[in-house]
Amino acid sequence: MNMLNVSVSPHLRSETGTPSIMRDVAFALLPACIFGVYNNGWRAAVIIALCVLTAVLTEFLFEKLLRRPVTVTDWSAVVTGMILAVNLPASVPFWMPVMGAVFAILVVKQLFGGLGQNFMNPALAARCFLLISFTSEMTNFVYDGVAGATPLSALKAGESVDLVQMFLGTHGGCIGETSVLAILAGAGYLLVKKVISIRIPGLYILSTLLFAVVLNLVTGMGMPGWEYLLAQLMGGGLLIGAFFMATDYVTSPVTPMGQVVYALLLGFLTALFRVVGKSAEGVSYAIIISNIVVPLIERATVPAAFGLKRKGGAKA
Repeated sequence: MNMLNVSVSPHLRSETGTPSIMRDVAFALLPACIFGVYNNGWRAAVIIALCVLTAVLTEFLFEKLLRRPVTVTDWSAVVTGMILAVNLPASVPFWMPVMGAVFAILVVKQLFGGLGQNFMNPALAARCFLLISFTSEMTNFVYDGVAGATPLSALKAGESVDLVQMFLGTHGGCIGETSVLAILAGAGYLLVKKVISIRIPGLYILSTLLFAVVLNLVTGMGMPGWEYLLAQLMGGGLLIGAFFMATDYVTSPVTPMGQVVYALLLGFLTALFRVVGKSAEGVSYAIIISNIVVPLIERATVPAAFGLKRKGGAKA
Protein backbone atom coordinates (compact mmCIF):
# COMPACT_ATOMS: atom_id res chain seq x y z
CA MET A 1 0.00 0.00 0.00
CA ASN A 2 1.46 3.36 -1.03
CA MET A 3 1.79 6.01 1.65
CA LEU A 4 0.49 9.32 0.36
CA ASN A 5 0.91 12.76 1.88
CA VAL A 6 -2.52 14.40 1.97
CA SER A 7 -2.86 18.10 2.75
CA VAL A 8 -5.57 20.71 2.51
CA SER A 9 -5.77 23.08 -0.43
CA PRO A 10 -4.43 25.27 -1.89
CA HIS A 11 -1.58 23.24 -3.32
CA LEU A 12 -0.28 25.83 -5.78
CA ARG A 13 2.45 28.12 -4.54
CA SER A 14 3.36 31.51 -5.96
CA GLU A 15 6.38 33.73 -5.52
CA THR A 16 4.06 36.73 -5.45
CA GLY A 17 3.53 38.04 -1.94
CA THR A 18 3.17 41.26 0.01
CA PRO A 19 6.85 42.35 -0.38
CA SER A 20 6.87 41.85 -4.16
CA ILE A 21 3.52 43.60 -4.62
CA MET A 22 4.57 46.54 -2.45
CA ARG A 23 7.88 46.83 -4.29
CA ASP A 24 5.98 47.00 -7.58
CA VAL A 25 3.71 49.75 -6.21
CA ALA A 26 6.72 51.69 -4.90
CA PHE A 27 8.43 51.36 -8.28
CA ALA A 28 5.26 52.49 -10.07
CA LEU A 29 5.10 55.61 -7.87
CA LEU A 30 8.63 56.65 -8.84
CA PRO A 31 7.68 58.51 -12.07
CA ALA A 32 5.21 60.70 -10.15
CA CYS A 33 7.76 61.28 -7.36
CA ILE A 34 10.60 62.07 -9.76
CA PHE A 35 8.48 64.52 -11.73
CA GLY A 36 7.26 66.03 -8.47
CA VAL A 37 10.86 66.76 -7.49
CA TYR A 38 11.59 68.17 -10.95
CA ASN A 39 8.46 70.34 -10.85
CA ASN A 40 8.72 71.56 -7.25
CA GLY A 41 12.44 71.50 -6.46
CA TRP A 42 14.43 70.20 -3.51
CA ARG A 43 11.62 70.66 -0.98
CA ALA A 44 9.64 67.91 -2.68
CA ALA A 45 12.58 65.51 -2.36
CA VAL A 46 12.92 66.31 1.35
CA ILE A 47 9.18 65.77 1.95
CA ILE A 48 9.22 62.40 0.17
CA ALA A 49 12.26 61.31 2.18
CA LEU A 50 10.72 62.48 5.47
CA CYS A 51 7.45 60.65 4.80
CA VAL A 52 9.13 57.37 3.88
CA LEU A 53 11.77 57.42 6.64
CA THR A 54 9.26 58.41 9.33
CA ALA A 55 6.77 55.74 8.23
CA VAL A 56 9.43 52.99 8.29
CA LEU A 57 10.94 54.17 11.59
CA THR A 58 7.52 54.46 13.28
CA GLU A 59 6.58 50.92 12.27
CA PHE A 60 9.96 49.54 13.33
CA LEU A 61 9.95 51.22 16.76
CA PHE A 62 6.31 50.36 17.50
CA GLU A 63 6.83 46.68 16.71
CA LYS A 64 10.12 46.54 18.61
CA LEU A 65 8.65 48.18 21.71
CA LEU A 66 5.65 45.81 21.71
CA ARG A 67 7.87 42.83 20.87
CA ARG A 68 5.96 42.09 17.72
CA PRO A 69 7.51 40.67 14.53
CA VAL A 70 9.16 43.52 12.60
CA THR A 71 7.42 43.92 9.23
CA VAL A 72 9.25 46.87 7.68
CA THR A 73 10.82 44.53 5.12
CA ASP A 74 7.42 43.98 3.48
CA TRP A 75 7.68 47.50 1.95
CA SER A 76 4.15 48.46 3.05
CA ALA A 77 5.44 51.30 5.24
CA VAL A 78 7.53 52.58 2.31
CA VAL A 79 4.45 52.64 0.07
CA THR A 80 2.40 54.40 2.77
CA GLY A 81 5.09 57.07 3.07
CA MET A 82 5.28 57.54 -0.70
CA ILE A 83 1.50 57.82 -1.11
CA LEU A 84 1.32 60.37 1.69
CA ALA A 85 4.17 62.37 0.15
CA VAL A 86 2.63 62.59 -3.33
CA ASN A 87 -0.55 63.96 -1.72
CA LEU A 88 1.19 66.86 0.03
CA PRO A 89 2.05 70.31 -1.35
CA ALA A 90 5.79 70.98 -1.59
CA SER A 91 5.31 74.15 0.47
CA VAL A 92 4.26 72.46 3.73
CA PRO A 93 6.58 72.85 6.74
CA PHE A 94 8.79 69.81 7.29
CA TRP A 95 7.16 68.80 10.58
CA MET A 96 3.88 68.08 8.80
CA PRO A 97 5.12 65.09 6.73
CA VAL A 98 6.58 63.65 9.94
CA MET A 99 3.29 64.11 11.83
CA GLY A 100 1.29 62.69 8.95
CA ALA A 101 3.49 59.60 8.58
CA VAL A 102 3.33 58.88 12.33
CA PHE A 103 -0.48 59.24 12.24
CA ALA A 104 -0.76 56.94 9.22
CA ILE A 105 1.40 54.14 10.62
CA LEU A 106 0.70 54.39 14.34
CA VAL A 107 -2.96 55.38 14.54
CA VAL A 108 -4.53 54.03 11.34
CA LYS A 109 -2.37 50.96 10.71
CA GLN A 110 -0.67 49.55 13.81
CA LEU A 111 -3.29 50.34 16.45
CA PHE A 112 -5.81 48.40 14.35
CA GLY A 113 -3.57 45.34 14.12
CA GLY A 114 -1.10 46.12 11.35
CA LEU A 115 -1.17 45.42 7.62
CA GLY A 116 -4.41 43.75 6.57
CA GLN A 117 -6.39 45.01 9.58
CA ASN A 118 -6.67 48.73 8.84
CA PHE A 119 -10.17 49.76 7.77
CA MET A 120 -9.09 52.72 5.65
CA ASN A 121 -6.09 53.72 3.57
CA PRO A 122 -3.48 54.94 6.13
CA ALA A 123 -1.86 57.51 3.84
CA LEU A 124 -5.15 59.10 2.79
CA ALA A 125 -6.41 59.07 6.36
CA ALA A 126 -3.27 61.00 7.32
CA ARG A 127 -3.78 63.45 4.46
CA CYS A 128 -7.37 64.11 5.55
CA PHE A 129 -6.17 64.54 9.14
CA LEU A 130 -3.62 67.13 8.03
CA LEU A 131 -6.11 68.82 5.69
CA ILE A 132 -8.68 69.25 8.45
CA SER A 133 -6.13 70.28 11.09
CA PHE A 134 -3.93 72.56 8.97
CA THR A 135 -6.12 73.70 6.08
CA SER A 136 -4.14 76.79 5.10
CA GLU A 137 -0.81 74.92 4.86
CA MET A 138 -2.38 72.01 2.96
CA THR A 139 -4.05 74.28 0.40
CA ASN A 140 -1.09 76.58 -0.22
CA PHE A 141 0.26 75.67 -3.65
CA VAL A 142 3.38 77.46 -4.86
CA TYR A 143 4.67 77.07 -8.41
CA ASP A 144 7.69 78.92 -9.79
CA GLY A 145 7.78 80.91 -6.56
CA VAL A 146 4.22 82.18 -6.95
CA ALA A 147 1.27 81.00 -4.87
CA GLY A 148 -1.80 80.28 -6.95
CA ALA A 149 -4.88 78.17 -7.45
CA THR A 150 -4.77 74.67 -8.86
CA PRO A 151 -6.38 74.08 -12.29
CA LEU A 152 -9.45 72.50 -10.69
CA SER A 153 -9.90 75.50 -8.40
CA ALA A 154 -9.60 77.81 -11.40
CA LEU A 155 -12.10 75.68 -13.31
CA LYS A 156 -14.57 75.81 -10.42
CA ALA A 157 -14.20 79.59 -10.34
CA GLY A 158 -15.20 79.73 -14.02
CA GLU A 159 -11.72 80.38 -15.37
CA SER A 160 -10.12 78.63 -18.34
CA VAL A 161 -7.39 76.03 -17.88
CA ASP A 162 -4.49 74.84 -20.03
CA LEU A 163 -5.09 71.16 -20.79
CA VAL A 164 -1.59 70.62 -22.15
CA GLN A 165 -0.10 71.92 -18.92
CA MET A 166 -2.40 69.64 -16.97
CA PHE A 167 -1.31 66.61 -18.99
CA LEU A 168 2.39 67.38 -18.60
CA GLY A 169 2.05 68.58 -15.01
CA THR A 170 3.68 71.99 -15.32
CA HIS A 171 1.41 73.71 -12.82
CA GLY A 172 0.82 73.96 -9.09
CA GLY A 173 -0.61 71.13 -7.03
CA CYS A 174 0.39 68.30 -4.75
CA ILE A 175 3.79 66.75 -5.37
CA GLY A 176 2.67 63.66 -7.26
CA GLU A 177 -0.75 64.49 -8.66
CA THR A 178 0.08 67.05 -11.34
CA SER A 179 1.62 65.03 -14.19
CA VAL A 180 -0.89 62.81 -15.96
CA LEU A 181 1.93 61.39 -18.07
CA ALA A 182 3.95 60.27 -15.02
CA ILE A 183 0.89 58.79 -13.30
CA LEU A 184 -0.14 56.82 -16.38
CA ALA A 185 3.39 55.47 -16.77
CA GLY A 186 3.24 54.03 -13.24
CA ALA A 187 -0.34 52.81 -13.69
CA GLY A 188 0.62 51.04 -16.92
CA TYR A 189 3.39 49.22 -15.08
CA LEU A 190 0.96 47.98 -12.42
CA LEU A 191 -1.52 46.81 -15.06
CA VAL A 192 1.14 45.00 -17.08
CA LYS A 193 2.48 43.32 -13.95
CA LYS A 194 -1.14 42.43 -13.03
CA VAL A 195 -0.72 43.98 -9.60
CA ILE A 196 -4.05 45.73 -10.14
CA SER A 197 -7.06 45.21 -12.39
CA ILE A 198 -8.57 47.91 -14.56
CA ARG A 199 -12.04 47.26 -13.09
CA ILE A 200 -11.93 49.63 -10.11
CA PRO A 201 -9.87 52.51 -11.60
CA GLY A 202 -11.62 52.33 -14.97
CA LEU A 203 -15.13 52.39 -13.52
CA TYR A 204 -14.12 55.01 -10.96
CA ILE A 205 -12.83 57.41 -13.60
CA LEU A 206 -15.74 56.88 -16.00
CA SER A 207 -18.39 57.16 -13.27
CA THR A 208 -16.81 60.37 -11.94
CA LEU A 209 -17.17 61.98 -15.37
CA LEU A 210 -20.69 60.61 -15.83
CA PHE A 211 -21.89 61.82 -12.43
CA ALA A 212 -20.20 65.19 -13.04
CA VAL A 213 -22.34 65.60 -16.17
CA VAL A 214 -25.50 64.54 -14.32
CA LEU A 215 -24.86 66.84 -11.36
CA ASN A 216 -24.12 69.79 -13.65
CA LEU A 217 -27.46 69.22 -15.36
CA VAL A 218 -29.40 68.67 -12.12
CA THR A 219 -27.98 71.79 -10.48
CA GLY A 220 -28.80 73.93 -13.51
CA MET A 221 -25.22 74.58 -14.64
CA GLY A 222 -25.91 73.09 -18.06
CA MET A 223 -24.22 70.45 -20.16
CA PRO A 224 -20.45 70.63 -19.59
CA GLY A 225 -18.11 70.69 -22.58
CA TRP A 226 -15.29 68.29 -23.34
CA GLU A 227 -12.71 70.78 -21.97
CA TYR A 228 -14.48 70.67 -18.61
CA LEU A 229 -14.56 66.86 -18.57
CA LEU A 230 -10.90 66.58 -19.59
CA ALA A 231 -9.96 69.01 -16.84
CA GLN A 232 -11.96 66.95 -14.32
CA LEU A 233 -10.16 63.84 -15.55
CA MET A 234 -6.64 65.26 -15.41
CA GLY A 235 -7.01 67.64 -12.49
CA GLY A 236 -6.61 66.99 -8.80
CA GLY A 237 -5.92 63.51 -7.56
CA LEU A 238 -8.41 61.53 -9.65
CA LEU A 239 -5.93 59.49 -11.67
CA ILE A 240 -3.40 58.84 -8.93
CA GLY A 241 -6.24 58.10 -6.51
CA ALA A 242 -7.92 55.71 -8.95
CA PHE A 243 -4.82 53.66 -9.77
CA PHE A 244 -2.80 53.82 -6.55
CA MET A 245 -5.24 54.33 -3.66
CA ALA A 246 -8.68 53.06 -4.59
CA THR A 247 -7.09 49.72 -5.58
CA ASP A 248 -5.52 49.09 -2.16
CA TYR A 249 -5.96 45.37 -1.48
CA VAL A 250 -6.86 45.80 2.18
CA THR A 251 -9.46 48.54 1.89
CA SER A 252 -11.19 47.62 -1.39
CA PRO A 253 -13.74 44.82 -1.98
CA VAL A 254 -12.63 41.38 -3.11
CA THR A 255 -15.90 40.38 -4.80
CA PRO A 256 -16.26 41.37 -8.49
CA MET A 257 -19.72 42.90 -8.01
CA GLY A 258 -18.51 44.60 -4.84
CA GLN A 259 -15.71 46.23 -6.80
CA VAL A 260 -18.24 47.59 -9.29
CA VAL A 261 -20.42 49.03 -6.52
CA TYR A 262 -17.32 50.44 -4.78
CA ALA A 263 -16.08 52.13 -7.96
CA LEU A 264 -19.50 53.66 -8.68
CA LEU A 265 -19.72 54.96 -5.12
CA LEU A 266 -16.26 56.49 -5.49
CA GLY A 267 -17.28 58.19 -8.73
CA PHE A 268 -20.50 59.56 -7.28
CA LEU A 269 -18.85 60.95 -4.14
CA THR A 270 -15.94 62.49 -6.06
CA ALA A 271 -18.28 64.21 -8.52
CA LEU A 272 -20.57 65.31 -5.68
CA PHE A 273 -17.72 66.90 -3.73
CA ARG A 274 -16.29 68.57 -6.82
CA VAL A 275 -19.47 69.88 -8.41
CA VAL A 276 -21.72 70.59 -5.42
CA GLY A 277 -19.18 70.98 -2.61
CA LYS A 278 -17.25 74.12 -1.83
CA SER A 279 -13.87 72.49 -2.50
CA ALA A 280 -12.65 71.76 -6.03
CA GLU A 281 -11.24 68.38 -4.93
CA GLY A 282 -12.82 65.37 -3.30
CA VAL A 283 -10.84 62.23 -4.12
CA SER A 284 -9.33 61.69 -0.67
CA TYR A 285 -12.63 62.03 1.18
CA ALA A 286 -14.42 59.88 -1.41
CA ILE A 287 -11.93 57.04 -0.99
CA ILE A 288 -11.93 57.25 2.83
CA ILE A 289 -15.74 57.19 3.02
CA SER A 290 -15.93 54.32 0.54
CA ASN A 291 -13.28 52.39 2.51
CA ILE A 292 -15.53 52.56 5.57
CA VAL A 293 -18.50 51.00 3.78
CA VAL A 294 -16.50 48.23 2.07
CA PRO A 295 -17.55 45.58 4.68
CA LEU A 296 -21.21 46.37 3.95
CA ILE A 297 -20.60 46.22 0.19
CA GLU A 298 -18.89 42.84 0.49
CA ARG A 299 -21.64 41.46 2.71
CA ALA A 300 -24.27 42.45 0.15
CA THR A 301 -22.34 41.17 -2.88
CA VAL A 302 -20.74 37.95 -1.67
CA PRO A 303 -21.73 35.20 -4.14
CA ALA A 304 -23.59 32.17 -2.87
CA ALA A 305 -21.71 28.88 -2.75
CA PHE A 306 -22.53 26.51 -5.59
CA GLY A 307 -25.76 24.66 -4.88
CA LEU A 308 -26.86 26.97 -2.11
CA LYS A 309 -29.48 29.69 -2.11
CA ARG A 310 -29.02 33.34 -1.31
CA LYS A 311 -31.72 34.77 0.94
CA GLY A 312 -34.79 35.35 -1.19
CA GLY A 313 -33.03 34.11 -4.31
CA ALA A 314 -32.90 31.05 -6.51
CA LYS A 315 -30.42 28.21 -6.18
CA ALA A 316 -26.96 29.24 -7.41
